[in-house]
Amino acid sequence: MQGQGETLPFSFCGSTPRRSPFALPWFIRRDLIVKRKRRIVIGLSGGVDSAVAAWLLQREGHEVIGVFMKNWEDDDTDEYCTSRQDLVDAAAVADVIGIEIEAVNFAREYRERVFADFLNDYQAGRTPNPDVLCNSEIKFNAFLDHALSLGAERIATGHYAQLRRTEDGVLLLKAVDRAKDQTYFLHRLDQRQLDRTLFPIGHLTKSAVRTIAREQRIPTYAKKDSTGICFIGERPFRDFLARYLPKTAGPIETPDGRVVGRHQGLAYYTLGQRQGLGIGGKRGTDESAWFVAGKDLARNVLTVVQGHDDPRLHAQTLEVDAMHWIGNRPPVSGSRLAAKIRYRMADAPCRLDRIDDDSWRAGFDAPQWAPAPGQYLVVYDGDVCLGGGVITATAMADAPAAAVG
Repeated sequence: MQGQGETLPFSFCGSTPRRSPFALPWFIRRDLIVKRKRRIVIGLSGGVDSAVAAWLLQREGHEVIGVFMKNWEDDDTDEYCTSRQDLVDAAAVADVIGIEIEAVNFAREYRERVFADFLNDYQAGRTPNPDVLCNSEIKFNAFLDHALSLGAERIATGHYAQLRRTEDGVLLLKAVDRAKDQTYFLHRLDQRQLDRTLFPIGHLTKSAVRTIAREQRIPTYAKKDSTGICFIGERPFRDFLARYLPKTAGPIETPDGRVVGRHQGLAYYTLGQRQGLGIGGKRGTDESAWFVAGKDLARNVLTVVQGHDDPRLHAQTLEVDAMHWIGNRPPVSGSRLAAKIRYRMADAPCRLDRIDDDSWRAGFDAPQWAPAPGQYLVVYDGDVCLGGGVITATAMADAPAAAVG
């Protein structure tokens, strides 16, 4: 069925789950204790977070079914691909917890709904974040549909985020562990998706999650967190992108037009990038580091500046398109809120002004460093994630916004 993935010939049945000797362990919130048993399908990634999330749900008395999502399949034998080991780890976790698990292939949905847009954005000179679309289109859409086909009432994941259900809808809140909070990547979820979702570890710190995993002898308790874009993994990004986008070399110039090097193709660089430029130690220049400050697609020119504090690396006004509001109610134009332009940065105070139905302008109190068109601006009201959109143009205060290209 379209959107429900293809079940792979892989299934494990677990043994009797380990039980804590305590009636109500410190890591189980009283407000999460259920009054009736529910069927919950959880995404088991092979990591420690989803493992502990599954254990908590099992401990709370639910019927838990694990699903390993296979979203990329071309590189199973690649030295950088970990999906095969992740599948083995997920199966081992399911066995210890005592739940069934199946592997489901969502690779076709991923290519159509996520990867195609990823390549188009890079070709257009933007810097996309595919993990955001992976959540809204795959993990909380295709996976949700598959879970519902299994008779699930809810789905669950190991994301660090919290939900608050109110009469007006479901609110997405930051995790207790601010260093691990993942609401930035979840900001495009809608009410249907959130209403069917549970985040069992959102009230825990990462250290607490590992402690629980170790105490319950979950085999992935010490497993390293995954990094990088989900389908690229640890492989060099430029090498991966070169397999799909042509290399069109061109000049690297300073803002005054002086050529200081050659780039391998504008798609392989992003605003604020420092590494991999190959232009250090040029005669007649100081020793300050070089940073990417712009792309001219028409001329195929990469513009660079020296010094982290160069004003051309900063912007105070951002224009944002494809704005998505989680509660379906946008704030009043001119509202004072907070926003971030990349994961793990601190929320920055700003004013939001509406341009039209889907476009907004964010004016920050202080200049923001290297906001890249194609990335997401995510808006917060305190701990509540309101939504976000795609950065399309940037400018310093009192200057017209400029788009890439």
